[in-house]
Amino acid sequence: MRKFITTALVVIVFGSIAYTLAYGFLDKYIFMEMAPKQPINFSHKIHAGDNEIPCQQCHIYARRSRVSGVPSVQRCMGCHKTVRIDSPEIKKLHSYWNSEKPIPWIKVHDVPDYVYFTHKRHIKRGLRCQECHGAVETMDIVERQFPIAMSWCLNCHKSKNPPGPADCWECHI
Repeated sequence: MRKFITTALVVIVFGSIAYTLAYGFLDKYIFMEMAPKQPINFSHKIHAGDNEIPCQQCHIYARRSRVSGVPSVQRCMGCHKTVRIDSPEIKKLHSYWNSEKPIPWIKVHDVPDYVYFTHKRHIKRGLRCQECHGAVETMDIVERQFPIAMSWCLNCHKSKNPPGPADCWECHI
């Protein structure tokens, strides 16, 4: 029985290590530069860069919620009822508006379901969106610039030394 428990523990420990290494490798080297094809070719370079629209003007939940939120069709139409209405991409936006359907955006930055991450805390501490998302204002197509993984987050927390508890339950629910 003792040998079984020892073997089981060894399998669990090495299995966990192998999983963590494989996930980290895949996240860092395979998926890091992933830029999914979106239903509308939205350019953050034009909006946040050229036109200097602040991130939180469109991602309105970032300062008060866990999620930053993607803009609703209504928010986009606030400008695009009159701005660049002849553009093929804006015509796509109008088709979502006319059919009363949300735009099915594909997440670029995501954390596993077992991780509790809140944008609100980070915004209140004065972190700029670019610290985690990269220079989005320079990107025509948003792609991940950093491996949003536990080791990456821990390195940031160690260097910035935020207040509050630093235990596993702070991020893992």
